[in-house]
Amino acid sequence: MTISRRQLLAATTTTALGGLLPHVTMAAEKRRLGLIFPVIDRGQPEEGLTLYGDSIDYVINNLDLKTMTPDGYDAVIDQIPEKALGLAAQDVEAIMIMGTSLTFYQGREFNERLARTVAEATGLPTSTMSNGIINGLKEVGGKNIVCATAYNDEVNNRLVRFLGEHDFNVLNIEGLGIEAVEDIFSVTDPQLIGFCKKVTNDAIAADAILISCGGLITLNILAPVEERVRIPAVSSTPHALFEGTKLLGMDPHVPGYGQLISG
Repeated sequence: MTISRRQLLAATTTTALGGLLPHVTMAAEKRRLGLIFPVIDRGQPEEGLTLYGDSIDYVINNLDLKTMTPDGYDAVIDQIPEKALGLAAQDVEAIMIMGTSLTFYQGREFNERLARTVAEATGLPTSTMSNGIINGLKEVGGKNIVCATAYNDEVNNRLVRFLGEHDFNVLNIEGLGIEAVEDIFSVTDPQLIGFCKKVTNDAIAADAILISCGGLITLNILAPVEERVRIPAVSSTPHALFEGTKLLGMDPHVPGYGQLISG
């Protein structure tokens, strides 16, 4: 049988591509980050999809937090190791425990022990949303900070103590007084930007602002807030996802979303 030059080229090209295709597939494969969210109906994080959706798959396990109060946190906190094991069974590469107040409300030592417990149980790199904000504030050089939160006064007081345990000086903290989880989602971008400006105006010596509550959608307001208040902004979900991306050994920087994430 005679093989034409055209047939030979086609066969050679197919063979060459066949050798390359497995490598192309591997290069495009997304990393897998496990997220434990405090609320039962929390699905894929919109902010995470915006930042890293092309490179990370988020695998979700949920708690059923009803209120942002110490009693509410106490009702779900013991479920976290079991939820983490469920994520490990789905082949995630690292785990983030989401929920800022959920992880800071019992203080620094508890937050660190919680992450350590999950890491030891799963064998996976683990961090928390509270670690995300602490590391974020350190990276932007924050020391004297202001805080705009969703919380009531009791939870705000616990946040001040937690930040003090990490050597931050809180010049001013104000909360929206939200307790019921479902009420968080009614907060608008303009309302939150104005709130951040007000909190900062009352402490002009601040060198960073923390926007605390994982239920607040804050990615798109980071740059506008920084433009208004003239200091770096760190917020719960974006900087927790920033932290989780680093756990995967990836570059977490994405232009356009505030000083830290933009790099």
